[in-house]
Amino acid sequence: MIFPENMDASEIRVCILRIEGTNCEQEMFDCFARLGANPELVHLNQLIGRQIEKGNARDLLDYQCLMIPGGFSAGDYVRAGVLWAGRMKSALGSELSDFVKDGRLVGGICNGFQVLVELGLLPAFGKTMTDIPQAVLNTNDSARYECRPTYLKHVNKGKCAFTRKLAENKVIMAPSAHAEGKFMFPLDKEKKLLQKLKDADQIVFRYVDDKGQLADYPWNPNGALFNIAGICNPKGNVFGMMPHPERVFFKHTHPDWTRTDIGDDVGDGRVIFESALEYLCDKFK
Repeated sequence: MIFPENMDASEIRVCILRIEGTNCEQEMFDCFARLGANPELVHLNQLIGRQIEKGNARDLLDYQCLMIPGGFSAGDYVRAGVLWAGRMKSALGSELSDFVKDGRLVGGICNGFQVLVELGLLPAFGKTMTDIPQAVLNTNDSARYECRPTYLKHVNKGKCAFTRKLAENKVIMAPSAHAEGKFMFPLDKEKKLLQKLKDADQIVFRYVDDKGQLADYPWNPNGALFNIAGICNPKGNVFGMMPHPERVFFKHTHPDWTRTDIGDDVGDGRVIFESALEYLCDKFK
């Protein structure tokens, strides 16, 4: 697809992908729609041509942004995100690689982050999409589902397209809701691969306490390596995070809203979606 010159937000087409078990797609759709973009809820079958009515097929390359929402895709059988990732890679592997190479955006929240890691789109050392996963989002240290407000320090120095409007070291709040969010590398490669993440400015968010200091459970709800809550690929256009920014688009959905000044009612999560649209408008203008 040839994009129009001087593109504005209304011309940005966002594919909000879903399959059986996703449950956060509507909130993600609403965030982009509120900012004037053109999101669409798209079932995976529409992209891969399976069991769809005539006229409902979609082409991934007709969109500028692909978002993979949270939920429990395919019941989280085997391990979280792996079945969704396998279906995408087998049918859309080439298109996904072209999508990323072209500089378009791919974002994954919670279950979506798990899918991006299983796909090999994150952390993607050495390739656009690796043949096998290089990391994992493992079972929480508590061995239970954790649903709580979490504080995140933005540690990226400007590479990540989804946080370009967020100042370095700014702390935001976004709720976590997952049972498998512990970011890990293979233990025999952990030190080396963590250093690669640091050197390439691929760490985006780290879990902190309400004072902005690094802290363990419950502030780090899953025990993630280096308190990692979100990362991007080396190019900065693929991004995944475990907490849910779409749930705090408005200030009045923050858990402490009755004790704070709502003001303009801009929630901490809104900047993620604003940053993505700003990047795309700049890229395709």
